Amino acid sequence: MTATATTATATAAITNVSARVRKQPTLEEMVDRIIDAIFGLDETVQTITSPARSIHEARRLRQSGDLDRALTVFAELDLAEATDGERRWAYAEFLDLARRRFGEHDALVYRPGTGRAAVLTADVHGDDGTLEVRAVLGMRWRPGKVVSQRSLRGLRPLVKGAAP
Repeated sequence: MTATATTATATAAITNVSARVRKQPTLEEMVDRIIDAIFGLDETVQTITSPARSIHEARRLRQSGDLDRALTVFAELDLAEATDGERRWAYAEFLDLARRRFGEHDALVYRPGTGRAAVLTADVHGDDGTLEVRAVLGMRWRPGKVVSQRSLRGLRPLVKGAAP
């Protein structure tokens, strides 16, 4: 079989699979399928999602109006292997989303390091000194966790010009 015939067969297979599936495959997925078809690789390889792809997904969700799901994307984002530029970009996008979602609340931002942040609001069920985590970026905390305000240094208001 020639290389042209193999490529044509792989392209036809990708086209047939794409027609049956509602979701359009990305260019990267199509290339992976072509390579698998040419070299006969049947191993399932877990794809690694880059921070940029996750940030773009969160932006797409924000534009469609689903702010909570966009914040969930940031909660699941692992920035351990990200560059400083990707961490700053993720933080800027996270902060913009948080302002849109929690801007009316008296929300605070806790930022312990580059690429790590949490949005907190006063805990309605607890004492005056407790805060509830509402959204996170690059931290082990999960939304709903209650933390003491005294243990967090450097809390800032989420909305510019608001009192801390």
